Amino acid sequence: MTTLTDPPQESFRLSMLINDTRYRSYTFQFIALILLIAAIAYLGNNLVSNLAAAGLNFSYEFLGQPAGYDINQRLVEYTSRSSHMQATIVGVLNTLLVAFLGCLTATILGVFAGVLRLSNNWLIAKLMSAYVEAFRNVPVLIWILIINTVVNILPQPRAYRGETPDAEMFLGMIAFTNRGVYLPAPTWGPGSLMVVATFLLSIGAIIFFRRWATKQLYDQGREINKLWPTLGLFFIPTLLVYFVMGSPIGVEYPELRGFNFQGGLQVQRPLIALWLALSIYTGAFIAENVRAGIQAISKGQTEAAASLGLRPGRIMNLVILPQALRVIIPPLISQYLNITKNSSLAIAVGYADITATLGGITLNQTGRAIESVLLLMLFYLIISLTISAVLNIYNNAVALKER
Repeated sequence: MTTLTDPPQESFRLSMLINDTRYRSYTFQFIALILLIAAIAYLGNNLVSNLAAAGLNFSYEFLGQPAGYDINQRLVEYTSRSSHMQATIVGVLNTLLVAFLGCLTATILGVFAGVLRLSNNWLIAKLMSAYVEAFRNVPVLIWILIINTVVNILPQPRAYRGETPDAEMFLGMIAFTNRGVYLPAPTWGPGSLMVVATFLLSIGAIIFFRRWATKQLYDQGREINKLWPTLGLFFIPTLLVYFVMGSPIGVEYPELRGFNFQGGLQVQRPLIALWLALSIYTGAFIAENVRAGIQAISKGQTEAAASLGLRPGRIMNLVILPQALRVIIPPLISQYLNITKNSSLAIAVGYADITATLGGITLNQTGRAIESVLLLMLFYLIISLTISAVLNIYNNAVALKER
């Protein structure tokens, strides 16, 4: 009778760090990490030594000093007597604002252009092709300057003055001028928070309902009408709370007083130029991503859906786009990152983003180039990693689940 037993385990020896394939990769990674830390330590020590030789030190105390300059477009309170830290915060918020608006508008524009470029209508398909080729092959800085020039030829505010003005407000509430666009702004009274909270809950309920209806369609083949429940959830709860709370949210219209419009919401010319240019330029790239994603789906699925009696619009919404998302989203992440990083071109039209405030005026006034550039790098790194993380989570959620 023969008995089989496990071979005795070999004791660990230092030579196994090189000779054994189980440990060799860890050994080289550890050596690379040590070399990287040593290189960073050497460069950091060299930087501090050179600063000390020049009579300087590495410090961020300048962020607490008065900034001494004005910023026109801002989302938070700020004056020229505010600190450089507050100026930096204004720049950060302005960058996030234009990045958010740009990503939203570019996505809508890109999806429409990408779908319409595959249209059977010859004229529409060619127009979308012309848009994509024209905007994708010209630098975004050129488009920023062109749109800024177009906005600059709009009427001056004084053209709206007098009994027979040269220009009139759109719908009596919106003024387009060479300084920007003046819009009605909401005013918040007691109880407005309850109305806003109800509206946000309604949006969440709509998302939950539409996902539930889609699951019913996929699992049981039962189609539920989404339009009327969506409209009801969107308007009815918010309006009921609005009137119950005594109409706490009002509207303030812009009025021409003195040399300019006062009141309302002002969107200044640099923000308009930067926002539209980034949206239209990046929308052309997203349109190509959408077109590639749609063409990656087999035509047989379109034909099979059509044989079931589905119309082209429903085939696109229910069959093609859900599958195309797994092809569209990875390059879409890169386009969102490009919008955020290209927003640093704002200085060309005088928009006060983080590059213009911290990396421009603050840097020149304080002479703290290294500290300012390090903060800029850290900001863009955090924003880029955040966008990538969020969209990768969404990409994993819509990816095909294989057994």
